[in-house]
Amino acid sequence: MRAFFKRNHHTETPDGPLLSRFRRSEDGATIVEFGFVALPFFALLMAIIETGLMFFAGQTLETAVGNAARMIRTGQAQAQGFDEDRFREQVCTIAGLILDCEGKLKLDVKVFPDFESIDLTPGIGEDGEVDDAGFGFQPGHGSDIVVVRAFYNWPIFTNFMASLDSGGGSHLLTATVAFRNEPFPW
Repeated sequence: MRAFFKRNHHTETPDGPLLSRFRRSEDGATIVEFGFVALPFFALLMAIIETGLMFFAGQTLETAVGNAARMIRTGQAQAQGFDEDRFREQVCTIAGLILDCEGKLKLDVKVFPDFESIDLTPGIGEDGEVDDAGFGFQPGHGSDIVVVRAFYNWPIFTNFMASLDSGGGSHLLTATVAFRNEPFPW
């Protein structure tokens, strides 16, 4: 008799057996709670991954430009007759692993009379693209002051990164190296 009473206990509530069981059941609580936090969690996770990739790409660009600029500073690029395409290949041997060197990488190598006259402001258009109209490749001669700049529009995918947007759904990565060439004779 006792087992019968426990089994049919639900029928004695004023709400009825179905509503009473639904209120006491906690079978799907974990799924519902995860549903509340899943979207913010995965959005934050994607933003963290995208930030990490962007910093990795920026550091890769800095390393590639620094290594290629060293060839200009030591005179190796001038001795080997580097032009802009060959210099781009040198940068892309490292940066090409993560960056689209053919489409988005813009390089500027210029000689300046002194360090005070260096102007590093890039012209950025309405679309967020770098205006490379005045860019060129002038590696200079021995003891010249040279500035090597590289620009790359890194695409942004998550909305959390919109504050970094330089226009067109991308973040502008830059790498700059300013130096005086070694006193080589050519």
